[in-house]
Amino acid sequence: MTRAVDAVRTRPSLPRTDRCQVMGILNVTPDSFSDGGRYDSTDAAVAHGLALAAAGADSVDVGGESTRPGAQRVAPEEELRRIVPVVTELARAGVAVSIDTTRARVAAAALEAGAVLVNDVSGGLADPGMARVVADAGVPWVLMHWRGHSRDMYASASYRDVVGEVRRELCARVDAALTAGVAADRLVVDPGLGFAKHPEHDLALLAGLGEIVSLGLPVLVGASRKRFLGTVLAGAHGPVPATGERDSATTATTVLAACAGAWGVRVHDVAGSADAVRVVAAAGRHRAPGPIQTSAHAAPEGTPARILPATEDTERWRSV
Repeated sequence: MTRAVDAVRTRPSLPRTDRCQVMGILNVTPDSFSDGGRYDSTDAAVAHGLALAAAGADSVDVGGESTRPGAQRVAPEEELRRIVPVVTELARAGVAVSIDTTRARVAAAALEAGAVLVNDVSGGLADPGMARVVADAGVPWVLMHWRGHSRDMYASASYRDVVGEVRRELCARVDAALTAGVAADRLVVDPGLGFAKHPEHDLALLAGLGEIVSLGLPVLVGASRKRFLGTVLAGAHGPVPATGERDSATTATTVLAACAGAWGVRVHDVAGSADAVRVVAAAGRHRAPGPIQTSAHAAPEGTPARILPATEDTERWRSV
């Protein structure tokens, strides 16, 4: 047996527990919307990654390129320079690391350095080589709903039925991943809050998370500190709170996601969300028995997630 095959077989599978997972955000960038520049040195980034893990993060998501609205792309060499030392040190320390990138080359280098999951905000659309990297490595792959790079994504922020359209477009990305040879049990979908979406779209997706979860795939929700939360908190006339003042609102979205049955949440402030998902799980274990499950995490271990009857947009990947 070759080393490559051995490596694939020893890769950890997607973490599954009786509660929603908490993914801590680590931006090794100078220009991310919330904390750009705070952790753009290796030492600062590693220290923060360890702090996120100590605060209760199940994994730490390392990114070397900002995806904030209007952000310009960085060269692959610069992205690699930022993330590889950080991934290496965190993995050595026993932290489960995911790599936040849209580039196959960067993902491959991060996996070699010890990352165990690829979080691709483009859902595989930005780099056709990403599917092969993920399939060969045998690692979980987060496919986010995406309609273009950050510099011009709002040009595509038009929906007649945002929940239905996001659901269908995610299914198309799942189909493409399966066709490329990625195992179905390694796929996670993300509705892409804030990406090519206005605040009203984000809120509708939060309210309709159950329809995304009903696909039967693990769902990751990334609402942390985003613009729509600032808009809600500001109301009709108030000032929009700074990004660092949106953590309580983010924890509220964590509760909504966990109650809807999401597999995980991606957050900046780990401690609040780590507490929240444990409370939701504990309450779920005390729910009176009945035919309706409002959260996949309340089901006994080994119970499959509730899946709605197949429709035209889901029939293909479900047959696989």
